[in-house]
Amino acid sequence: MSRSERLLTVLQILRRHRRPLPAQRIAEETGVSLRTIYRDIDTLRAQGAVIEGEAGLGYILRPGFLLPPLMFSADEIEALVLGARMVSVRADPALARAATEALARLSAVLPPELRDLADSSALLVPPPATPPAPFLADLRIAIRRERKVSITYRDAGGTPSARIIWPFALGFFDTVRMVVAFCETRQAIRHFREDRIETCSPLEARYPTRRAQLLREWRTTDRRAPGNTADTPLRR
Repeated sequence: MSRSERLLTVLQILRRHRRPLPAQRIAEETGVSLRTIYRDIDTLRAQGAVIEGEAGLGYILRPGFLLPPLMFSADEIEALVLGARMVSVRADPALARAATEALARLSAVLPPELRDLADSSALLVPPPATPPAPFLADLRIAIRRERKVSITYRDAGGTPSARIIWPFALGFFDTVRMVVAFCETRQAIRHFREDRIETCSPLEARYPTRRAQLLREWRTTDRRAPGNTADTPLRR
């Protein structure tokens, strides 16, 4: 393990703990001596990391420290490139453009050896079976803003119905995009296939339950496959 990789590992170890962590524990996880860990802590502090504590008492990392690009490992660079490429071909145009721009910005500040790795990555992502619907960005923004959405939805039998939904999650699968939302008509959390949504109109009305709470309810009460459209009651 190189020194830069070890410094990154020390930061990641500290990030996982909310209470002071003894230097001995950090040394055991990284496979180096206590003296080396003390030097690494000093180096990280000099780079701007707010690490509180001292030898014998333990160390804790305060939030807010941003890692310099130099400290990305090769695997992390490839993971970022793969994720950005996936978004660029599978998301709505605005998000796809943001992914491409973010990748270009990252590449611009990487050291030469990592920039070459990012630019020449052979990890490829094929396009989805069907292109994203034009309203996908509207749904994504409605989720971010916690706004209700009016849709016309066609069921498996082809029958359309008008719904008011509270979208709080969006799943990207190989063959379909799935909207997870609380449905006012069914008074339950439902999964809506994007390719069955005939019309989609975001509303200015904010839904009364916070998105994080809806997400917790869904994860707690519904452990079935994401494509299952059976009702799941929502505790309110």
